[in-house]
Amino acid sequence: MRIWMRPKVRVGGRYRMDEGEIEVDSIEPIGLPDITPELARESGFLGVLDLLRVAKHGKGDNIYLIRFHYVPRVGGLRC
Repeated sequence: MRIWMRPKVRVGGRYRMDEGEIEVDSIEPIGLPDITPELARESGFLGVLDLLRVAKHGKGDNIYLIRFHYVPRVGGLRC
């Protein structure tokens, strides 16, 4: 989840991360009531406040739920 003025990634886009990339599967605008403790835990956070501290990036107050998957690099090449 990210809080931005507008999405800064696009569905199908790949973005470098560690030894691979993440590929964006979906971007969904959501509201504050949609941010549940279950969503926070599913996203790898201890709770809602922990998630919100990380989700805020610069200006903006639009909330986007971004789903993605990791694409590892094998021998320097993408899978």
